[in-house]
Amino acid sequence: MVYGSTITLQTKGFSDIRDITGQVKRIISESSIINGIVVVFAVGSTASISTIEYEGALVADVRDQLDAMVPHTMQSRHSQTWGDDNGFSHIRSTLMGPGITVPVVDGEPMLGTWQQIVVIDHDNRPRSRKVYVQVLGE
Repeated sequence: MVYGSTITLQTKGFSDIRDITGQVKRIISESSIINGIVVVFAVGSTASISTIEYEGALVADVRDQLDAMVPHTMQSRHSQTWGDDNGFSHIRSTLMGPGITVPVVDGEPMLGTWQQIVVIDHDNRPRSRKVYVQVLGE
């Protein structure tokens, strides 16, 4: 069986990190799939999906490290070509990737005690983000 649903959320940009674990769990529950996998995919080229321990200090640390690796002030050919100054956000998204796959066991995503699923909006402005969640299994 395959079941899919979309999560829509408002983000602030500049690597705004949002916990979507509860919404993913709700979609798994709606799917009635007990064992299988869940794919969580950011629709768009300037966002990523990952897992972290979602707590304020670590969220700030991740944001700081992303800015250290790929500064939002960097000059890019993309930004020069399109004039949107968001080349950095495309690079961050490419390095992190747009999605993850998590096992589903007994109707729950197989996550560690302190592990949450997050969407990271790397763009340089607030956005309405879509995350597609697809559950496959039996």
